[in-house]
Amino acid sequence: MSAVDQLRNIAIIAHVDHGKTTLVDQLLRQSDTLGDRVELQERAMDSNDLERERGITILAKNTSIVRGDYRINIVDTPGHADFGGEVERVMSMVDCVLLLVDAVEGPMPQTRFVTQKAFAAGLKPLVVINKIDRDGARPDWVLDQTFDLFDNLGATDEQLDFPVIYASALGGFASEDSSVRDGDMAPLFDAILSHVQPPQVDAKGPLQLQVSSLDYDPYVGVIGIGRVTRGELGPNTAVTVVDPAGGQRNARVLELYGFNGLERVNLDGATAGDIIMFSGIEQLDISDTLCDREHPEALPPLTVDEPTISMTFQVNKSPFAGKEGKFMTSRQIRERLDKELKHNVALRVEDTSDPDKFRVSGRGELHLSVLIENMRREGFELAVSRPEVIRQEIDGVMCEPWENLTVDMEEEYQGGVMERLAERKGQLQHMQADGRGRVRIDYRIPARGLIGFRTEYLTATAGTGLLYNVFEKYDTAVSAGIGQRVNGVLISNVQGKVLAYALFNLQERGRLFLGHGEDVYEGMVVGIHSRGNDLVVNPTKAKQLTNIRAAGTDENLVLTPPERYSLEQALEFIDDDELVEVTPKSIRIRKKFLSESDRKRESRQKEAS
Repeated sequence: MSAVDQLRNIAIIAHVDHGKTTLVDQLLRQSDTLGDRVELQERAMDSNDLERERGITILAKNTSIVRGDYRINIVDTPGHADFGGEVERVMSMVDCVLLLVDAVEGPMPQTRFVTQKAFAAGLKPLVVINKIDRDGARPDWVLDQTFDLFDNLGATDEQLDFPVIYASALGGFASEDSSVRDGDMAPLFDAILSHVQPPQVDAKGPLQLQVSSLDYDPYVGVIGIGRVTRGELGPNTAVTVVDPAGGQRNARVLELYGFNGLERVNLDGATAGDIIMFSGIEQLDISDTLCDREHPEALPPLTVDEPTISMTFQVNKSPFAGKEGKFMTSRQIRERLDKELKHNVALRVEDTSDPDKFRVSGRGELHLSVLIENMRREGFELAVSRPEVIRQEIDGVMCEPWENLTVDMEEEYQGGVMERLAERKGQLQHMQADGRGRVRIDYRIPARGLIGFRTEYLTATAGTGLLYNVFEKYDTAVSAGIGQRVNGVLISNVQGKVLAYALFNLQERGRLFLGHGEDVYEGMVVGIHSRGNDLVVNPTKAKQLTNIRAAGTDENLVLTPPERYSLEQALEFIDDDELVEVTPKSIRIRKKFLSESDRKRESRQKEAS
């Protein structure tokens, strides 16, 4: 048996929280890859701090598992549609997709998104129904739903003839029988080896390798990741790099690395079908093809869906600028965004007429907020505007992005949620009660209608609702204003420290964002007004001292605890004339124009125009 015949390349795709990363951990534990003494931390594949905190996978990861004489390369992919740029690239490296579905919830919207990408790439699925030991597991219903989903996505007869394995990644067992509740993962390994085709590649031809992902190492520089689609590659090999536009340049691959479990290991050579990493080429972009010097033939460029949401990133010019962050100039922000563009292919960055502002576009609010959160943790200070949808003119008609939205909640909250979605121009598509007090409703809704909806939805369902959305297509734009904030805000008119006496008197005017002793500046938003207009207030006002002794009741100021916003909530909350100031220690909301006279002048100019 040749080396290629002993190779299997698969991607694991699933909805958020269906157990993808846990399954990879279990496969690593039960394979012949890691020694008995290696202790795996939980969810070992989620290596990024943000991934561990949020319990989601953001970047596609690679690992390799040895089973007997076979090597299985596994790519873990993100479940969120916002990180779909990662998913699309991965499809170019693998020969099969392992679709993981929750035995209770069944296939969800993001399962649909990623499966669509897999079918478009011509890949066959292997279905694993996970969490089979959960209370309320209904594997037969889930299997029917999965089949219907594949059929709706236009799967071929071959793709519809898929093997099914029932498993519990947490329990560490798998079986072809849905009633089994013990054992190990051997049936899943056997299914992978028997159903997944070895790579269909030409091992004898001239070299071809397409870069589908990039990494960076402080010692060896830029690292390219991709699959050798033709020929062989060894360390210290001279190659020609062909970019998607057809430009050619000569380069040299210095070192090759493979994956063994979660570790990077040096390789003496790689043949067609292998997923490898290589270093030595500084100028490298995703979609570049490494070719034999004598046969420079580029592979077709990888396509990624266009961004749908944009924001303005700008230099922080508030009175508190520079107090908490290390990097704050436009040059430093631009360099960081350029570095992000290297590996975040679904991102776009454009310069604007103002040198201190950059227009950053991505696949969704989560996509951009994860970038901002990463920058914040690295020590950056910046201000960001409200997310806007990117419109396109198609055949003379102005179109905007529409999303498929699924909400899952207890039946008692159904009326309020449906009312809110109707206000946001949502179109009801399908409704299904599960007979246990919960209901799942599918909507079509403009992406604009989802900005700010998540927080509102969680409030309306008392935190028990689930919400998933995925981009559908560009369709005719809705003319009405959607999702505008109803309430005005309380704006500080001075700089100083907030005092309890002032807050006590402001409480009846609305809900406050700050507590006693915190710093504030002119133009900063300190709370939500209970009415529709903005109100300028003085949160630093102290009690006037008199010679009259205070009664005991005067001294007892009871303050309502302030509301604290996360980065996502702040981005959803702000209006078009506001910014979120992001620093390593604080998230503040402020007006674009800090002084009241500037704001009045701006509103007069708007009315005049």
